[in-house]
Amino acid sequence: MEPIRLNKYLSEIGYCSRRRADELVAESRVSVNGEPAHNGIRVTDADQILIDGKAVEMKLKKTVPRLLAFYKPRGIVCSSAGQGATTVEEYLKLPFRIFSIGRLDKDSEGLLLLTNQGELANRIAKARFYHEKEYVVTIDRPVTEGLLKRLRGGIPLPEGLTRPCKAWKTGERTFHIVLTQGLNRQIRRMCQTCGVKVTNLKRIRILNIRLGTLKMGNYREITGGELDELLRRIGLGQEVNRE
Repeated sequence: MEPIRLNKYLSEIGYCSRRRADELVAESRVSVNGEPAHNGIRVTDADQILIDGKAVEMKLKKTVPRLLAFYKPRGIVCSSAGQGATTVEEYLKLPFRIFSIGRLDKDSEGLLLLTNQGELANRIAKARFYHEKEYVVTIDRPVTEGLLKRLRGGIPLPEGLTRPCKAWKTGERTFHIVLTQGLNRQIRRMCQTCGVKVTNLKRIRILNIRLGTLKMGNYREITGGELDELLRRIGLGQEVNRE
């Protein structure tokens, strides 16, 4: 094979997402042929790649492709290093390797997509594709049209003005919001800037995949027409291995 970037390689063999691969390199947990890895390094199957001192197994390339919808409870973290908190991997104890597509912060609950397909994760997670994610937000005071109008128009954060979004009231202190980007703790910070505090945050939809009646802590496999529609929306079609 032609040499490719390490993060792409680890993503393609189903080890982790590109983003997580970059994090592992930054944490000095990866070596290539006995030398510490650096961002941008290119590798092939012939290189010896170790993560935390353990060889990356080539058999991962033959892993059955999977895409799961998981109802993440509050208190569970999406990173592979939990820093004292239970990770998604530790919580589910699945007999196959899988990683989360994007993040859902520790204090939030709801829909989290999991896969072992790097390109699929990349297409869904990247903000440049403008994929919709819908949340139910509960705040510490009554929802006003003024608040919703500010949220819809964009909120100034250190990273810049947030993208225009959809938001509508659903209860005295609850509203739905649909984002097309995923800044760190974005909704909580947007609300804080508007002078309100989020007391509960639940994600209920990513693209066409809905949380629906899935029970907290459970997961389901995404297949059939639901998967076909997802692939159509992200422009992958039959490029994703579905064996």
